[in-house]
Parts: sequence; structure tokens; C-alpha cells
Amino acid sequence: MKSIATFFLTALLAGSVFAADAAPKAAKPDLAKGEASFGAVCAACHASDGNSTTPVNPKLAQQHPEYLIKQLQEFKSGKRANPIMLGFASQLSDADMRNIAYWLASKTAKPGFAKDKDSVALGEKIYRGGIADRQIAACAGCHSPNGAGMPAQYPRVSGQHADYAAAQLTQFRDGVRNNGIQMTQVAAKMNDREIKAVADYIAGLR
Repeated sequence: MKSIATFFLTALLAGSVFAADAAPKAAKPDLAKGEASFGAVCAACHASDGNSTTPVNPKLAQQHPEYLIKQLQEFKSGKRANPIMLGFASQLSDADMRNIAYWLASKTAKPGFAKDKDSVALGEKIYRGGIADRQIAACAGCHSPNGAGMPAQYPRVSGQHADYAAAQLTQFRDGVRNNGIQMTQVAAKMNDREIKAVADYIAGLR
């Protein structure tokens, strides 16, 4: 009886190993195709290396690929509403998105600069410590003290254009952008002055 049980257990384990080996694996990103697709679809707004020079268009270089893929998928599905990005993302397959995202992650982000000396101190205070009496969490808790973010969880924000960062925080606050519950909860408690200050501080963060 014991030998029969051992036989079935061995067979079961062998089947599990076979199934694991047979499971489809994600294809390795093709960076050359990613660069080509980016150049054809994205570079006009985000620059040839992902370091946008237009304040309203985000810098994408060195961003975590998982975050970029998620955003492209949500632009395409309409979960993140943006008519311009819907048009571009609709042209991309999942493989295209993956290739582009990993190619962008391989590029080096260029630093930015804070512009408003009067508000940058407030921005640093909020970014690093939040606002305790209003239960506004510190940005650094998710995006890290130097703004590098956390791979597969929270995006890199250091050096991002202040205009773009402020626009996104405002959209989260006002319910225009609703594809990030944590950001909606934080931004909902912030006023225009605080949003502007944090965005300016982020621009110079490195």
C-alpha cells in the first residue's frame, strides 16, 4: 500500500514539474523593436531618448517598465482617460508596449531643476514628511527619498517636469485621473499651493 502511495506521489510531483516547465514564459523584450516603435509613435512628444523637453509631456527615460506598460494598457482601454494617448496606445500591441517600456527603462533620465525658491521648501517638507495634521502621507514613503520610486510598484518621479507633475496631482485630486487609488487619496487633501510646491521640488529632486 505504501509503495502505491509513493508511486502516485512521485507521479504527481513529476506532473507538477512538467507543467511548470511547460508554462508559457514572457518573451524577452526586444529593445531594438522598442526603439523603433518609440521613434515611430512616441518620440515626437517625448523626445528621441525619452527625455521630453516639453513641460506638459512627461519624461519617460529610466522609468520602471512595469509602470509604463500599465499606463499604456490603461490609456488603450480608456481606464486612464486621455484622447491623445488613447490614439497612440491603440496602435500598440502588448508586445510593442513591453518592448518600448524596457527600451525606455534602459535610457538615462536627465535631471531637472526646481524653479520657485519660495515654494521649494514647502515642497520638500511635504515630500519628505507629509502633513501630519491633515493625514497627508509623505511622498518619499512610496517614491523613495531620492524620487527613484519602487520597481513594479511606484513610478520614478525625480526630475519630472513640474508642469506635468502638478497637472497629474490636480487630476488625481479632482477625479479626472482615477487609475491610482493611493494618489487619489493623497491628492484629495492637497490645495493648489501644496501641489505646485511638491511638483517644483520633484523637478529638482535627484
